[in-house]
Amino acid sequence: MLTLTRTQLALVLVPLVLLLAVAGSRIAGVGASRGPAAVAPLSRIRSAPAGAQPPLVVHVVGAVRRAGLFRLRDGSRVADALARAGGPTRHADLAAVNLAAPLVDGEQVVVPRRGPGGSAAVSVAPGAGAKVSLGSATVEQLDELPGVGPVTAQKIVDWRSTHGPFRSVDDLDDVPGIGPARIEQLRDLVTP
Repeated sequence: MLTLTRTQLALVLVPLVLLLAVAGSRIAGVGASRGPAAVAPLSRIRSAPAGAQPPLVVHVVGAVRRAGLFRLRDGSRVADALARAGGPTRHADLAAVNLAAPLVDGEQVVVPRRGPGGSAAVSVAPGAGAKVSLGSATVEQLDELPGVGPVTAQKIVDWRSTHGPFRSVDDLDDVPGIGPARIEQLRDLVTP
C-alpha cells in the first residue's frame, strides 16, 4: 500500500484542486452568452389622470437597434414600438412582422433576422415555446393552432378588426365558433 506524507499529499491535491476549478469554470462557461443585451431603462410610470388611458408597456427584441421596454400611448401600433426601439437593423426581416398590428399592454414584439437567401432566420411553431399573438397574428399563423382552421382564423382576424385588440384570451369567447373548450385548448398557446 502506498503511504504519502502530508507534504506529498498536499503537493498532489493542490494542483488537482486547481485543475478541477479551472476545468469547472470552463465547462460552466460553455454555451453561455456574452451577457445580456443592452436594455433601455424603464422609468417609473406615473399614474394617469382620471379618465386618461395609462400608457402601454411593450418589450421589443430581436433585430432592432435598441431592444428593451418602451412606454407607448394606447392605440399605438407595432411600427410605433419599432420606431421607439431605434428602428430595425439591416438584418431585420420586416416582412415577417405585421407593422400595422395594434399593441396590447405587456406584449413582446419580436423582429426576426433574415436568414440566408432572405428567409427568416428563426421560425418557431406554436407548440415550440413561442405563443401566437392574437393582436398581430395572420390568418396563416392562427390556422396552425390546434382546432383552428382557416374559417375560424379569419373570424378571429375579423373580430380583431371590428372590435380592436384582444385584451385577454377570454375575449375569444366573443368570436363565433369558439367556445370555452376551445379557449382552454388555446390558452397556453396564445397571448392577447
